[in-house]
Amino acid sequence: MEVSKAHRPVFHFRPPKNWMNDPNGPMYYNGIYHLFYQYNPYGSVWGNIVWAHSFSTDLINWIPLKPALYASKPFDINGTWSGSATILPGNKPVILYTGIDEQNKQVQNIAFPKDLNDPLLQEWIKPDYNPVITPTPDMNASFFRDPTEGWRGPDGHWRVLVGNRKGNRGLALLYRSRDFIHWTKAKHPLHSSADTGMWECPDFFPVSSDGSQEGLEASVRGDGVKHVLKVSLDHTRFEYYTIGHYLYEKDRYIPDKSYADNSTGLRYDYGNFYASKTFFDAKNKRRILWGWANESDLNTTDTAKGWAGIQTVPRRLWLDENGKQLRQWPIKELETLRLHQVKMNDVSIRKGNSVEIKGITAAQADVEVTFHLPSLSDVRLEPFDPSWSVDPQRLCGEKPSTVGGELGPFGLLTLASENLEEYTAVFFRVFDAKPKPVVLMCSGGIRSSISEEMYKPSFGGFVDVDLSDRKITLRSLIDHSVVESFAAGGKTCITSRVYPKLAEGSNAHLFAFNSGAETIKVKHLKAWNMGSPRMN
Repeated sequence: MEVSKAHRPVFHFRPPKNWMNDPNGPMYYNGIYHLFYQYNPYGSVWGNIVWAHSFSTDLINWIPLKPALYASKPFDINGTWSGSATILPGNKPVILYTGIDEQNKQVQNIAFPKDLNDPLLQEWIKPDYNPVITPTPDMNASFFRDPTEGWRGPDGHWRVLVGNRKGNRGLALLYRSRDFIHWTKAKHPLHSSADTGMWECPDFFPVSSDGSQEGLEASVRGDGVKHVLKVSLDHTRFEYYTIGHYLYEKDRYIPDKSYADNSTGLRYDYGNFYASKTFFDAKNKRRILWGWANESDLNTTDTAKGWAGIQTVPRRLWLDENGKQLRQWPIKELETLRLHQVKMNDVSIRKGNSVEIKGITAAQADVEVTFHLPSLSDVRLEPFDPSWSVDPQRLCGEKPSTVGGELGPFGLLTLASENLEEYTAVFFRVFDAKPKPVVLMCSGGIRSSISEEMYKPSFGGFVDVDLSDRKITLRSLIDHSVVESFAAGGKTCITSRVYPKLAEGSNAHLFAFNSGAETIKVKHLKAWNMGSPRMN
């Protein structure tokens, strides 16, 4: 198959060609979903960045519009970088974005729709009074970017955050405004953390703490509400988040002490996922997460194929009932793409065996499986070394799908060749620990392509799951060069970008496998061919 098409995802958001990175300003407005994104109109590597713009009525089928923002003024002549959208009173949307000015300083600019009667918001005006937020003399103007969606405090003033760093301390700088135009920097950042480097693409939003899966609008506060602060770490190229309390009277955010407030903390996604952005979907009362998944191949390959970058599928996001982590799940609308279904029930898989799931197009599929485990009281599990807890990815690399343990590895071999020379394994391994067993989830690995030049890590994350019912679930979305997986109902998520050589298109296969000493049962499995939406 032609290189430009062989690995091109079908139901993941992407432009027809060229480079794409951060999702920008997602919003629901007057019955239409909008997604802006960082885009190079002239090539498949980063540069010449504009705010590309697409719209949808269902978050699945997308129609492109002309770019909303591009370099044209002294305050953004060298770049229109990431930012957010806010709906102001009177149902008026506004964009706040980072511009690179004539001196190559990073400044924050504002833009408004030219015509609010245009349902597609196709044209945007950048007032000449920009920039509306500038770096102070004590700041490094090269580390001042990515403003958040605005929210209103109890005093009626708007607030936004801007990512920053001071030395190696990451900061979420806080700005306040009465009118969303004139901004004043707060004396203290909303939050900061040592030794985390530049905080890119901060996101700050409320979540319900009463067990509800409904999303909340950005300004909601009060009883039954906690807040989430997410940051993208420039030096590691992955993200982490904390859950905590927003002290309105002090404009300070205090993370809960349950988890680390640094690069070892909780992550939306433990794989290829960065620069994420959420928005409140007022139509369906949910908070939706977008995230950028870059390519893992070579720049020369991206140039040859003529495109680079996708967005992961839109995910509904909420606070788990235990209050200790977020959960994510592909939006319900994605299920409208499900076509032919196959099933498998009560199939036992012994050590070293695999079972092929036949009857579907394995390169473009949605798979849901429930694994049934043997009684843990009858199994001698591998002991868990506490030092492993800080780096699950390294642990996955040391214990790949081919290294058998007692209970696991078991899971799926996706985008697999017929004779298993190559595959992308998504699997679990269970360790003995107190007070409960530790479950490791891995995705990817060295067999995901026969090419030696590709970046092929085995991404990893731990799954906080109760195994008292002896079950663990997995859902994997397979789309030619992306495998996006959700464990235990969305408690742990991993996105892998892979580029099979033998398992392209109709040559791709799907297997359930077990390399562990203990027999595993596929209690229930459903898999669907996925249809092809209109994608820009």
